[in-house]
Amino acid sequence: MKSWIVLLIALRAIRRNLMRSLLTALGIIIGVAAVITMVSLGEGARAEVEAQVSRLGENVILVFPGSRSLGGVSIGGGSANTLTIEDAIAIREEIPEVIAASPEVRSQRQVIYGNRNWFTRIYGQSADYLQIRQWPLESGRMFDVDDVARATQVAVIGQTIVEELFEGTDPIGETIRVRGLPLTVIGVLDRKGMSLMGSVQDDIVIVPYTTGFQRISGRSHAMVINVQAFNSASMGIAEMKIRDLLRERHGLAPYQEDDFTVQTQEDVAAAATETSRVMTLLLASIAGVSMLVGGIGIMNIMLVSVTERTREIGIRMAIGAHGKHILLQFLVEAILLSVLGGVLGILGGMLATNLISEYAGWPAVLSEQAVILAFSISVAVGVTFGYFPAYKASKLDPIDALRHE
Repeated sequence: MKSWIVLLIALRAIRRNLMRSLLTALGIIIGVAAVITMVSLGEGARAEVEAQVSRLGENVILVFPGSRSLGGVSIGGGSANTLTIEDAIAIREEIPEVIAASPEVRSQRQVIYGNRNWFTRIYGQSADYLQIRQWPLESGRMFDVDDVARATQVAVIGQTIVEELFEGTDPIGETIRVRGLPLTVIGVLDRKGMSLMGSVQDDIVIVPYTTGFQRISGRSHAMVINVQAFNSASMGIAEMKIRDLLRERHGLAPYQEDDFTVQTQEDVAAAATETSRVMTLLLASIAGVSMLVGGIGIMNIMLVSVTERTREIGIRMAIGAHGKHILLQFLVEAILLSVLGGVLGILGGMLATNLISEYAGWPAVLSEQAVILAFSISVAVGVTFGYFPAYKASKLDPIDALRHE
């Protein structure tokens, strides 16, 4: 039997019970659409995380303090005072693979300008900070090493501060106050957007770290050291040398654990994307159950179809059709049902992805791999669950089939 004749007969059988065929394919439709939508949302979340990680800067290594205990209870990583300004200077000067290092001190304070005020984050940083973060200025300048050495009372502010305090006026040269300390605004940062933790990065005031330590935060130790490696190839070597240098500076014996944590930009990205990857796989797996249910529905309907068309099968066998022709006929019908469900599911998944992205504001990236995979699985479901009814039809006895009412 020619293949186009088999296809034509299968299409005619599906069209004869069109509503039943669509309802049969509904499980496949929902499954394919759900898989594509979930994977696309997961890919969008991953792309957004990667974009936010890239905003950390280029070839960035972060050094955090270790943990400390209070009353026998560990307060957690980053709580100990184990990093100093001298550590940052040593990292910058003694490790050839490092081109910049900035000890960071943070505090939250009220910033006042005229009759306006705003509660924000004050960051003490080195003159290298904007280079490390790859953060351009919209206007003005960044403070330099002389400003850091002299603990100059200057500040570089983010876009949120401009909007909340200056209301459209040029802030360059104006004076803001933090805890009564006057700071002259010398630069305005370009807009950065949200951070990995969901905070607004533009809601920030950056001052020389000497000013931040001595006059604003009252701290004596760095909360983190931002480091920039020469290039991506040297990040692993730089990370190892930073660890060795700090262990030596902190006088740690070989058997003692590090009292600090070193993380590269890739480590941050991997940790941030792992959660979204696991959730994507979980949701896609749940959606895949719908495809399994759809496959069972196809097998059920094909078994009903074999029963309804037993006499037809007998007539075909009586006029010369072989068992393999009957098997092929019913198998093609099952595959067409799954292909129909796959195509409609792809269209539904694309539509759902666009609607969620547009109206819910969630990042979504339509994944070609997910489309191909979901469609391939739908075809495989048709073959797998359609084979048994087709095989059963091919094994009918022609005499019994002709007697069937």
